[in-house]
Amino acid sequence: MNSEPERRRTVYVLLPAYNEEVALKALLPDLYHATDMIGARVHVIVVNDGSSDGTANADDWAPPHQRVEVISHEQNRGLAAALTTGIERVLTLSQGPDDLMVCLDADNTHPPETIPRMVARAWDGHDVVIASRYRPGSVQRGVPAFRRFLSRGARVLFRLLLPIPGVRDFTCGFRAYRVSALREIWRRTGGKVITSQGFACTDELLLKIAMITGKITEVPFTLRYDQKPGESKLQLWLTIRSQLRVIGRLRQMRREGLPQEVQRDRS
Repeated sequence: MNSEPERRRTVYVLLPAYNEEVALKALLPDLYHATDMIGARVHVIVVNDGSSDGTANADDWAPPHQRVEVISHEQNRGLAAALTTGIERVLTLSQGPDDLMVCLDADNTHPPETIPRMVARAWDGHDVVIASRYRPGSVQRGVPAFRRFLSRGARVLFRLLLPIPGVRDFTCGFRAYRVSALREIWRRTGGKVITSQGFACTDELLLKIAMITGKITEVPFTLRYDQKPGESKLQLWLTIRSQLRVIGRLRQMRREGLPQEVQRDRS
């Protein structure tokens, strides 16, 4: 039987989604079974980013006891906007000091069975737990050569220019965040948690949290790109340019430091 503190914990699972109807129909049941005995309430938030398929109906496909909330953008606004919408919702809902937000891709390439290990490491005292492609035991299945090139190149750049102790994978978006760390970033930036566009927004979020905490760790996982039902939404050269810009901007931010005082109230 779970203890009273465990029952008060909530794990928010954030799924930014654009035209992921096929993937979500497979992912949601797997997610339910992987997190059913996690020792906390689980609240799934699907941010439907202007999809033209049935993604907006994701709550209809959930298992009977799975709590799924769908938030829809009327138009496609990109990953940064979807992630921001999800974070805002989590910050509004969260009340417990041990609450977590787990973010993973909605295309069924990030296996939900990794989540219990991530959550356990977070509750061991870490503010961010990264599912890393570069830890012993990690496997990448079906990943195209250009994506391997991009992720390895980004890894080299970040380790040279913006190193974070203990971090090998800077660009994988499959992460568990302590909500209190996200709230502190919100407070210090006046709500401007993410200012980058495209896939570089996850780099920015990680580096901002690294500026206020050293409690970041990684776990190995199996990237199942072979299970992706559609084409990649990543634009190679746009992503490279965006990452280079965000590295330059965040190097300056790291030198200056984040503000200590509240910039503006969330209300």
